[in-house]
Amino acid sequence: MSMATRTDTQSPARHAADSHDLIRVQGARVNNLKDVTIEIPKRRLTVFTGVSGSGKSSLVFGTIAAESQRMINETYSAFVQGFMPTLARPEVDVLEGLTTAIIVDQQRMGTDPRSTVGTATDVNAMLRILFSRLGTPHIGSAQAFSFNVASISGAGAVTMERAGRNVKERRSFNVTGGMCPRCEGRGSVNDIDLTQLYDDGKSLNEGALTIPGYSMDGWYGRIFSGCGFFDPDKPIREFTKKELNDLLHKEPTKIKVDGINLTYEGLIPKIQKSMLSKDVDSLQSHIRAFVERAVTFTTCAECDGTRLNEAARSSKINGISIADACAMQISDLATWVRGLDEPSVAPLLTTLQHTLDSFVGIGLGYLSLDRPSGTLSGGEAQRVKMVRHLGSSLTDVTYVFDEPTTGLHPHDIQRMNDLLLRLRDKGNTVLVVEHKPETIAIADHVVDLGPGAGTAGGAVCFEGTVEGLRASDTITGRHFDDRATLKETVRKPTGTLEIRGATAHNLREVDVDVPLGVLVVVTGVAGSGKSSLVHGSIPAGAGVVSVDQGAIRGSRRSNPATYTGLLDPIRKAFAKANGVKPALFSANSEGACPSCNGAGVIYTDLAMMAGVATTCEECEGKRFQASVLDHHLGGRDISEVLAMSVIEAEEFFGSGEARTPAAHAILNRLADVGLGYLSLGQPLTTLSGGERQRLKLATHMSEKGGVYVLDEPTTGLHLADVEQLLGLLDRLVDSGKSVIVVEHHQAVMAHADWIIDLGPGAGHDGGRIVFEGTPADLVAARSTLTGEHLAAYVGS
Repeated sequence: MSMATRTDTQSPARHAADSHDLIRVQGARVNNLKDVTIEIPKRRLTVFTGVSGSGKSSLVFGTIAAESQRMINETYSAFVQGFMPTLARPEVDVLEGLTTAIIVDQQRMGTDPRSTVGTATDVNAMLRILFSRLGTPHIGSAQAFSFNVASISGAGAVTMERAGRNVKERRSFNVTGGMCPRCEGRGSVNDIDLTQLYDDGKSLNEGALTIPGYSMDGWYGRIFSGCGFFDPDKPIREFTKKELNDLLHKEPTKIKVDGINLTYEGLIPKIQKSMLSKDVDSLQSHIRAFVERAVTFTTCAECDGTRLNEAARSSKINGISIADACAMQISDLATWVRGLDEPSVAPLLTTLQHTLDSFVGIGLGYLSLDRPSGTLSGGEAQRVKMVRHLGSSLTDVTYVFDEPTTGLHPHDIQRMNDLLLRLRDKGNTVLVVEHKPETIAIADHVVDLGPGAGTAGGAVCFEGTVEGLRASDTITGRHFDDRATLKETVRKPTGTLEIRGATAHNLREVDVDVPLGVLVVVTGVAGSGKSSLVHGSIPAGAGVVSVDQGAIRGSRRSNPATYTGLLDPIRKAFAKANGVKPALFSANSEGACPSCNGAGVIYTDLAMMAGVATTCEECEGKRFQASVLDHHLGGRDISEVLAMSVIEAEEFFGSGEARTPAAHAILNRLADVGLGYLSLGQPLTTLSGGERQRLKLATHMSEKGGVYVLDEPTTGLHLADVEQLLGLLDRLVDSGKSVIVVEHHQAVMAHADWIIDLGPGAGHDGGRIVFEGTPADLVAARSTLTGEHLAAYVGS
């Protein structure tokens, strides 16, 4: 008889370790959260819903994920923590039951020109090893295939001490890299128009230089005047060949001016280092305008844009070089790798195959590895980050997703849902911030925040199942089953915008007439060529206002008032009413509190520990000098005006003593896009993704243009907010504008006057017009994926 035979039928007592199956949050007060207390089940899929700005991201990212990451960072030594970003403990009373959090957000990937999809996902690293082992002819190690490693060689004498005496030996070294020497691994070269750098009829002292920031009044003036390489009082057109070369091309050279050691460098290498080494879109607007005016970027003729030198391109596997492999569509590359049968590199091929299949499985098979990562949309960037987690063997991890369906066609949302469920079924806790009902429907647990946005939100309105949410009286519950209906009549076009022979990216000689004076929606699966058609083929310029998904950049000093230009008319109104300078009413200029420099808080850096921000005692967080707050407009000082919400400010500047038409017009636009609850002085860093997108839309609405091009304006919008957006689009069209929207949301499709559907697939399987016509015709035909999903949505 086995000793293990049990004689009792009672189940054993539950182990203490099995009782920790909840994440408990008590008293969360991050941003607009109002002492939120909540329990989230582990190893389940929990979806957080609520209107944009209700506090979803503050709870999920700013509280739960932030504290998890901070505590993991604290497990490292103080030395290592010194190299890591410092994270402050979120404002929360109790956080229990946390597990390691892996954040997959929508932050755009690095816009460095050297960063590609391949380098960002480590696929390039595996390909380099593969080609270094199997490529013929053999040209060297893996770094010989890297466009970030230059080939260098050197020789010289090395002095060493041996047995008490110095011995000199000759040493040489060689590094074989794959970088193209002409473009330095960037794939493009730049030519600088010298006429945009200076006016050759003037001398340097007369202000010949027209480069932003290169004034003769500052350090540059001192360097140019005292370097001695040329006469600063002589017109540039009279410079000798050597003087002009020194002005433009001289290598960094140590000089002494007025007893101070300085470095002189020619204008062109200086510009290349300070401006052209960065992504153009990340530059300040006036510097970006100069770069776009003075510099032309062309594909490198030596490497044909592949970034690799001739040796790296010459080594091949089955007739394919690493440059060819990186240029392939990932779905094709996966097929090619599957056909390689080499036992010597079998583990590498297995890992590479799995990673490439993950790309295809997540709906990114249409990308290529040489695609610059800065060109990916927010949704694509998020899914690229997901690739590395799909095959992970880790369990009991908390995965945190920020609207993973962004940029996905309804056809692709089902695939994303399957991935989220697969992560959960491996024993992980999955937290998702989401607005799409298709994803909310698969949740095990739903947390609805609200009831409103900003100060009107920050409370838990509902916790429970999806069925419970449907029956609840919250905004999300009431709108959960909302379905837009097809319009009975559509507007008649007032003209057409002709696009002929469009070939940008994957477009195949597309000819299409885009109707004007109506609401046009461009649809199709992710990667079908929508953005290429709209942004790449509609001639930007006269009359076209384009609102893309580019991120809003802003520091903690930036706020809605500074970003929209609202602060300028407000400052002028205060200055006029009080007879003083407008600069006094800027917290970044003369009016700033001298103690905190206009920040309102004083930051204390504590090295590897989280820095401490304390409210400035002198200005009490108001950011302005006390004397500035003595000046009033309509009975309010400038700090009180910046504390107002958009709705309050709209009323304040609309009539009475404070009436300011220029400010009122901007506030009207902010209210139009549904941002009436924002306070004017709220730092941009605290705004959610949806709020930033609408802030951008409000700013562009002031531009004079007949054609508005919007790229997925429903990103980050709650179901209830989509109705408001449709009203805004209608008002734009009714005012005589033409509106072209790239969109996946079926409510916007149903509301359109005209639909242009691209496809039928993504990448080289797309790039064609598969339908043009009214939404009713699309639903009736059901000839495309979009038609099928729209028909199911409107219930016909």
